[in-house]
Amino acid sequence: MPSITLSALSWSKPDGEHVFSDLDLAFGPERTGLVGRNGIGKTSVLNIIAGTLRPSSGTVAIQGRVALARQILRAGADETIADVFGATQAVAVLRRAETGEASVEELETADWTVEERIVSALARLGLEARADTLLNQLSGGQRTRAVLAAAIFSEPDFLLLDEPTNNLDRDGRRAVIGLLSGWRSGAIVVSHDRELLEEMDAIIELTSLGTKRYGGGWSAYQAARAVELEAAQQSLTHARKTADEVDRKARALAERLDKRDASGTRKAAKGDMPRILVGRRKSNAEESRGKSVELAERRRAGALDAVTAAKARIEVLQPFSIRLPRTELPAGRQVLAFDGVTAGYDPARPIIRDLSFSLVGPRRVSVTGPNGSGKTSLLKVVTGELPPFKGTVSVNVPFTLLDQSVSILERGETILENFKRLNPGASDNACRAALASFRFRADAALQRVEALRGGQVLRAGLACALGGSDPPSLLILDEPTNHLDIDSIEAVEAGLLSYDGALVVVSHDETFLANIGIGTRVELSTSRGLCRSR
Repeated sequence: MPSITLSALSWSKPDGEHVFSDLDLAFGPERTGLVGRNGIGKTSVLNIIAGTLRPSSGTVAIQGRVALARQILRAGADETIADVFGATQAVAVLRRAETGEASVEELETADWTVEERIVSALARLGLEARADTLLNQLSGGQRTRAVLAAAIFSEPDFLLLDEPTNNLDRDGRRAVIGLLSGWRSGAIVVSHDRELLEEMDAIIELTSLGTKRYGGGWSAYQAARAVELEAAQQSLTHARKTADEVDRKARALAERLDKRDASGTRKAAKGDMPRILVGRRKSNAEESRGKSVELAERRRAGALDAVTAAKARIEVLQPFSIRLPRTELPAGRQVLAFDGVTAGYDPARPIIRDLSFSLVGPRRVSVTGPNGSGKTSLLKVVTGELPPFKGTVSVNVPFTLLDQSVSILERGETILENFKRLNPGASDNACRAALASFRFRADAALQRVEALRGGQVLRAGLACALGGSDPPSLLILDEPTNHLDIDSIEAVEAGLLSYDGALVVVSHDETFLANIGIGTRVELSTSRGLCRSR
């Protein structure tokens, strides 16, 4: 039976920063989702299993073959799909055989079906390409599909996937979900894609408190966490009551001891007791008082520890919620209108053709379509960065764009400094209160943006853009959930649900779009822009 067992596993970064310790995990031939906040060590666990990273301590026992699907950020000028599959030499032999240049030994050992099998593996991920196709001719999403196809090519016992649907369009996501839904061997999937996680047989959550395994997919995981949250809240209530009771008893004890000491002092003052007896009683009283106070302090410390532990558990389980200042955008106000817009970078080859749609009042629009269909270009047309070749665009309210790099934030400034810059006139107390509502409390607001992780950067961008007293009536988001962990995505969803302005979002994440209440879709194709409402 194929299996992977991690025992007392610990890992720290080369600079000594601790990431996780004493992990005990077991994986069988099932599909397991690995979830947790960014930086908690999910990718490191995959790399340790794959053997590309050495643990600081602990052991890894593997029965069976594993294959790790890697993200290709850059491709060399001559790299082909065959290189990704590790079949470069095998394909080269076939090329030499076609031209009559292969040796007898090469012809005897040639893998005559390798190209056919590569094409078949690519087709399972919905990618039409040849073994000799250059990687730099493929989009980022197509490269991801090629990497996934290469991972399943050797039919491993365990498939290791790290954010496999990042940078994929809707069709690419469907292909990955389809692959895993039919996968009958083991798979360990690090992902924030809740639609993909729904296909899992189990989910393991990594937190600062350790690891926990949940049976079933995403819905079952959410349901179990809701039960845990309710239990944790009850534990916190009980712990607080216990702490209050311990405090009450400690105060009562102190009052009794004070009365006893006062009584002893009065008796000693009368002089009707031998001095040696007075001294012995005083010594016994002080010893008794010391033991009683020590016991009370231990009980108080234990009660406070229980409160702290319950709060920590709730912090892990508690969904993010927020209240924002209102834009008061009227329902009948025209926010945005496209009328016969054709746009792009080359008039001879426009990306968007004859696109018309309008956005009225606090409606929410998603811009969807395959990679290369012009979604980001459409946002540039809205913001005025890309003037149309034909047609007209009107934006009739103040707006803010949060692109994938959240460029409205200055990386060298603190979150608080950014907030003050983007919300001039706001008092220090107002700035602090707004940032605290986005969980940037006290010193957390003094972090420099350049030191934040991806989810924190976007949360800071939302706080600075929407947390002021006069938020924009239109918010534009470009792939906001890419590279975010689930906690961060849920924080963004909570912020957007509290926002009462109009929204234009480019995203392939269907769960995210459903959760933020999208009402209209602008669907783009590679041939022309289409508008579909619902």
